Amino acid sequence: MNDVGDLTRPSTPAGAAVRVKHFRQILLWPVYLMPLEDGGDIPDYWADITAENPDNPWREVADEFTGDPTQFQERHYNEFVAFLPPVQRFLYGQGLGKAVRSGYGESPIRVMRRCDIDKVRVTLSKNSPPLTLNIAHLDLYLFFDIDVAMLALEVYADDLPLSVAQELMFQLGRAYPAAWEADGSARHCPWRVEWLSAAGDVLSTSDYEQRQKYLTFVCQHRGPCVATHWEYAMRPLVLNHTDQKGLIRYRQLEYYRMPVMAFLALEAPERLTRADYVRLTLASGPGDSDKLPFDEKHYADFETKHCYDSFREVSDGQDRSGTRYLASGHAFVAIGNGTNPSFTNLEHGYLARFRHQHFLLFLIAHFHRAALLMFSDQLAAAVNRLDISNPEAVAAFRYRIRQALETFLRFTHRYWFTEVSDQAQSRDLFALCRRHLGIDQLYGEVRHEVQDMSSYLETEAARRQNETMVRLTVVTTFGLIGTVATGVLGMNLFALAEEPVLVRILAFILVVIPTTLITLYTVRISRRLSEFFDALSNRSGALSATWRALRRIW
Repeated sequence: MNDVGDLTRPSTPAGAAVRVKHFRQILLWPVYLMPLEDGGDIPDYWADITAENPDNPWREVADEFTGDPTQFQERHYNEFVAFLPPVQRFLYGQGLGKAVRSGYGESPIRVMRRCDIDKVRVTLSKNSPPLTLNIAHLDLYLFFDIDVAMLALEVYADDLPLSVAQELMFQLGRAYPAAWEADGSARHCPWRVEWLSAAGDVLSTSDYEQRQKYLTFVCQHRGPCVATHWEYAMRPLVLNHTDQKGLIRYRQLEYYRMPVMAFLALEAPERLTRADYVRLTLASGPGDSDKLPFDEKHYADFETKHCYDSFREVSDGQDRSGTRYLASGHAFVAIGNGTNPSFTNLEHGYLARFRHQHFLLFLIAHFHRAALLMFSDQLAAAVNRLDISNPEAVAAFRYRIRQALETFLRFTHRYWFTEVSDQAQSRDLFALCRRHLGIDQLYGEVRHEVQDMSSYLETEAARRQNETMVRLTVVTTFGLIGTVATGVLGMNLFALAEEPVLVRILAFILVVIPTTLITLYTVRISRRLSEFFDALSNRSGALSATWRALRRIW
């Protein structure tokens, strides 16, 4: 697993020496779904987004399991059996007959796809020629009861220089620019991105260079603006804080760089250096093949932390055969020999596994992270709206927190998996992705926040109950005075019920005054009376403890 031999090879510009026979990239963009009106409820976006109308370009993807069984393909079978049964039910649901017995039902995932965008034309820099990439899929993943959507864009091209593939990994998935160069171009962003129809018509063009637009938006809304072409791809979902009309609003949930998966079938993978692998792992763009992007000490354990080499054979510092997987919190990369048919086969090879099993591993891991960030944001927003002096705000806070607790409980039991497969490769790659994303730590933090909110609600309920008991105790105490005073009039010991009215009033007053004084005095020494009863009920030393309690009372 250690490629120390790569460091001793002579300098070789990777972009010129290595070509990518087949390049495939999948961008995954998690967004936070929000209601159209501030403080309102999110509508039934399942029904709204899946509804077929001229203004909605999204169409629901047909489930392979509900079609003709004779058309069910082997790659779908291989994808299904790669996962553990709980994950199978999460991803695919269960058949109608089994659903009636198990109670699980259909999958909680809906996949929408738009087919009007056929290609994407990318101009990486001002003076570089445009590059047209084919779009395999542009999908939108929706999850029942979780206010998160995942946009998935899969593009591919053949016969590219490695440097171009690295630039695509580095630049294409930018929701908005982070800064601008002196010439007005957006830093680390493509010069231009264009969505193309099947006929070659331009449907939308990026606007990374419009610096003032992004500055104004952040100044006015304290939130980032999204590039025009990504905004177009998300319609009829509309960006939060805009005046556009749509089905539902969304906003950025994570870093402005979208998580990326990349498949590189190389012409000569043995020419890659350790520095090349580091740059591919970080999706940091091309660079000197013999120089690491950062100091060497940062990569002392690079192979252990970021590489999965169970299917790779290395001898004398040379990559002889097999596939290498690289993973970081941002990227997942599969690298192999493009001349090996088993690596590039679209139905049965590593490419098929990359597009299906590995994509689902990547999707689940990033969905977990996005959902946890969404829960944390919802809890923070609920606390920010809390005003203990406003009864309506307190009631709304209790409602939001109970709703969040209920949703988090369903998330934990329906969507949360620490292991998804018993197959060694899938299990190890999923664990590698989760570790770099810090999902377990994030889950612990969110769960602690949820428990804090739950404890607060329980404490608040106990406080209200205590206040109610105090009020009832006060009412009972003063009611005791009236009960004793009126009871004297009807006692057989003193037949006052037959006396004249003035006599009865005088008797009532004579009884009320001492009864009130005795009751108030009893309330005053109630703590000592409680200690007296405790001492009386104690078996050991009951007489001495009772005598001390009596002395304290008097």
